[in-house]
Amino acid sequence: MKERSLKNIVPPPIGIKHPCYIIAEAGVNHNGDLNCAKELVDVAVAAEADAVKFQSYITEELVCRHAQIAEYQRKGGHSASDQFDLLKRYELDFRTQKEISNYCKRKGIQFLSSAFDTISLGFLIDELHLRLLKIPSGEITNAPLLLQAARSQRPMIVSTGMCTREEIEKALTIIAFGITHPTGWPISEKDLLLSHHSKAGSRWIKDNIFLLHCTSEYPAPFHSIHLNTMKTIALQFDQVVGYSDHTTGIHVAIAAVALGAAIIEKHFTLDRKQMGPDHSASLEPEELREMISCIRQVEKSLGSDEKSTTTNEIKNSLVIRKSIVAKKRIEVGEKFRPDNICCKRPGDGVSPMHYWTLLGTPSDRIYKPDTLIRFSGDEPVSDKNF
Repeated sequence: MKERSLKNIVPPPIGIKHPCYIIAEAGVNHNGDLNCAKELVDVAVAAEADAVKFQSYITEELVCRHAQIAEYQRKGGHSASDQFDLLKRYELDFRTQKEISNYCKRKGIQFLSSAFDTISLGFLIDELHLRLLKIPSGEITNAPLLLQAARSQRPMIVSTGMCTREEIEKALTIIAFGITHPTGWPISEKDLLLSHHSKAGSRWIKDNIFLLHCTSEYPAPFHSIHLNTMKTIALQFDQVVGYSDHTTGIHVAIAAVALGAAIIEKHFTLDRKQMGPDHSASLEPEELREMISCIRQVEKSLGSDEKSTTTNEIKNSLVIRKSIVAKKRIEVGEKFRPDNICCKRPGDGVSPMHYWTLLGTPSDRIYKPDTLIRFSGDEPVSDKNF
């Protein structure tokens, strides 16, 4: 198979060598109002998020008129009778989305949006020129949408809520086919596998796909999160991984960063008491700021994976560690014994690790009580000389 020439669309710096990429998920918490959407952008900027994300869809393209409302959507305090009615209330037309995108540019924050239909995806790619796409959990089995996204050759963040390992694998093969085939549809499973295992397909997937562990429940119960699955996904697919958090509070997202999440996505709202499907599971502005601040602190604390002594520890070791000192007056020629030497702070003398080496040897000087013991003719000995 002749390999397709791929565009060099550089994604934002995401991965283990970069700070955690934090997405403030506005979703539909704008309630269909442009001014509210701009306020959400302002909150994300103030919280120092890397991106603020919305949802792009045309209701008629997304859902049938008879589709029932999900259980979590029923808890939003609205009067909608079905999904179509509910989603129509929060739909943003393309003109409004473009205005929000331009507002993000002026405010210096990246605009992202999850596309739920192929027309909206085309708008994000061709009109807003997004350089990073987000595939929501509900669309990971939407093969035509995945193929279209892949053929744009944009890097993708792919949420894996509700997914099995096999479904994630299948989605990656479809993306690989789109990357390596500018036209046409896969005829067989073999076509998909060949694309995924090709040099061009596998390399592009490795460099440009970011998988998010996710539990698709709003809010998600803590016992259903299984954060360790994030590490499993990273090992099984050899991809950069992150976490899309639907729990209440900020601590699970912070824990995910400690476990290696390179991306965190978290819903936020101006007021959790507002009516709507996602408000109750969202952070309020101060909570979003606190979460991001805590994540940055945790990142600093992770540091190196090698055990070594820090500069501050070396300074503190002189105060906190102990040295061998005279327990009472010791005369010249008197042998060191357990009854005339002991171990006390500070640690700038002979290390207690040399205690048995000294026992039975004669003193070459007079020591008063609490005087640091020295080896004959030597400067104080530290632990590193042991």
